[in-house]
Amino acid sequence: MIIINREDFPILNNNLIYFDNSATTLKPKCVIEAMNDYYYNYGANIHRGDYKISLKASNEYEEVRNKVAKFIGANNATEIVFTSGATDSLNKIVFGFMKNYLKDGDEVLLTKSEHASNVIPWIELAKIKNIKIKYIPLNKNHELTIESLEKTITKNTKVIAIAAITNVVGDVRNIKEISEVAHNNNIILVVDGAQSVPHMKTNVALDNIDFLVFSAHKMLGPTGLGVLYGKKKYLEQMKPLEFGGGMNQYFEVTGEVEYKSIPTRLEAGTPPIAEVIGLGKAIDYLEKIGMDKIYNYEKELKKYLVSKLEKIDKIVLYNKSTDSGVLAFNIEGIFSQDTAIYLDEYNICVRAGNHCAKILKDEINIKNTCRLSLYFYNTKEEIDKLVEVLNKSDDLFKVIL
Repeated sequence: MIIINREDFPILNNNLIYFDNSATTLKPKCVIEAMNDYYYNYGANIHRGDYKISLKASNEYEEVRNKVAKFIGANNATEIVFTSGATDSLNKIVFGFMKNYLKDGDEVLLTKSEHASNVIPWIELAKIKNIKIKYIPLNKNHELTIESLEKTITKNTKVIAIAAITNVVGDVRNIKEISEVAHNNNIILVVDGAQSVPHMKTNVALDNIDFLVFSAHKMLGPTGLGVLYGKKKYLEQMKPLEFGGGMNQYFEVTGEVEYKSIPTRLEAGTPPIAEVIGLGKAIDYLEKIGMDKIYNYEKELKKYLVSKLEKIDKIVLYNKSTDSGVLAFNIEGIFSQDTAIYLDEYNICVRAGNHCAKILKDEINIKNTCRLSLYFYNTKEEIDKLVEVLNKSDDLFKVIL
């Protein structure tokens, strides 16, 4: 069992049970205090000033880049680009790299359980380039198998873009095996790590990942910040989508422009400095606990959750066997949002709806679900409270109306 100081998370003092960690996670004091420290004591811009507080801010910012590289097993900190979030990172990959890399007739493989951020950019690219999007069939448990992947690949397949863990059914993909299949077929592998990097040990070098994206706010960090990892050879070919200060060496009235080297040329303008510093503290916090401990604890908690909910006849579970802390469910005959509103009356936070995976309905045959997503600060006692409330949900409409 993971023992944490619940006082590290001030919001938990409000008698809150928070089961919406796939959407965003709670923030520990150390992250908030680190960001406040920057604003209070050295809140200057970076890479621009020749005075002490600017140099300190620059050093703190770049030290986090090193920390992120180490956290995900990258070979070099220059392979780490700070963005506004995983969505921004994926758009940079699609429109900054793939737009020029892909040729007429090339295929991109996705699944129907992908988040909107890993579907819509490809759809938009297909409107302006003659490329084809194909969806790898999932098995009866809504999981991606190597066999299905191999059957879908053709000589025209150039990209596989998938989540390491999906955000609704919590399918944990074997990225190392998928990477081997991809590279044996000369295919680039893009991994959406928004739901995996916060929960399990990630090593981009060991798994031979070409591109990886994730968001700070899903791993104890602040909102408005994401990470784009790319192999150096691919980042060197990536075209900036934003132009301006900080990313150029010089420019002339003649139109001549020279850009800086990666990753700086991909980070135009003033970056989210305080947020990057906050992410650094979030990584320190996670590493102090240990990513393997976090993942194993979440799996144990998920098994406990499933074992309790299975005993309630009116509860329908959609992914009880997937190996993550994500569980989709409904109360029979009750709209998912009504369930979420009902649970909120007892200070229990869950997500209701399609969870930004709008084409998943084609796989699970239902449009809207409630989603419980666990993290290391959740407890069995919180699950017991959830079960108690669901057991008396016959009075649901009396409570919410």
